[in-house]
Amino acid sequence: MEKSAVFNGKLLPYLLLVPQLIITFVFFYWPASQAVWQSFLREDAFGLRSEFIGLENYQALFAQPEYYAAMLTTLVFSTLVAVLSLSIALLFATQADKNLKAAPVYKTFMIWPYAVAPAVAGVLWFFMFHPSLGTLARPLRWMGFDWNPVLNGDHAMMLVVMAAVWKQISYNFLFFLAGLQSIPKSVIEAGAIDGAGPMRRFWTIVFPLLSPTTFFLLVVNVVYVFFDTFGIIDAVTGGGPAGATTTMVYKVYADGRLGGDLGGSAAQSVVLMVIVIALTAIQFRYVERKVQY
Repeated sequence: MEKSAVFNGKLLPYLLLVPQLIITFVFFYWPASQAVWQSFLREDAFGLRSEFIGLENYQALFAQPEYYAAMLTTLVFSTLVAVLSLSIALLFATQADKNLKAAPVYKTFMIWPYAVAPAVAGVLWFFMFHPSLGTLARPLRWMGFDWNPVLNGDHAMMLVVMAAVWKQISYNFLFFLAGLQSIPKSVIEAGAIDGAGPMRRFWTIVFPLLSPTTFFLLVVNVVYVFFDTFGIIDAVTGGGPAGATTTMVYKVYADGRLGGDLGGSAAQSVVLMVIVIALTAIQFRYVERKVQY
């Protein structure tokens, strides 16, 4: 008979949870509560004097056309990055899951970009596509394409999307590959015996079995796009040109750190936090229903 470990101490489970609870409180709940309180204050640029003004920061925020433009930019940016990074990573994972001689090398190269910091990834892509110095921008000019992300807002959006997608593909690739390798080969072989082609086997057998992984990555990618892409945007475009790449998280930084509006910046961070929590709740409420565990 197998022996099972029994812990008689009733406090032990709670003691094991204490480190994680402390980290969560210090790095999430405490800063979040401070941001909520600060959003009701008017402060000077140095945070030395403050005055309680209630909801005035929120009223001023939603009266700004620039904030609605940042919302639209965030919607476009987040949709493009999430869809492209998930789709490309799934394509690469399906290819890496095949019996190839160079598969280990291929997998290693796919994982490396995840170790690059967002700001470094942004600088890398900026230098590659700089309109006058970029090694990849010159061929575009030779082909007659007037590439200039410094002045053209559409080009700038394309550049930050490419950089953000490239940075996130490795993370998605790891989980998709792990999910593919956990699918029993006998299930796929049974579909092949029944006459299903490769595409039909993928969409009717493989992809439904990957739905838990896909759902998890969808939630993670939404959080990534809304928060972790700040370093890329700051390094590549700085929110420009003319605010074309100013997302909600970058506007929090621009108004608070650069503009000195600490109360208004805190109000923006609260709104952003509520939006992300709402999106996550919607995904768990409606999208998870279609997940097959």
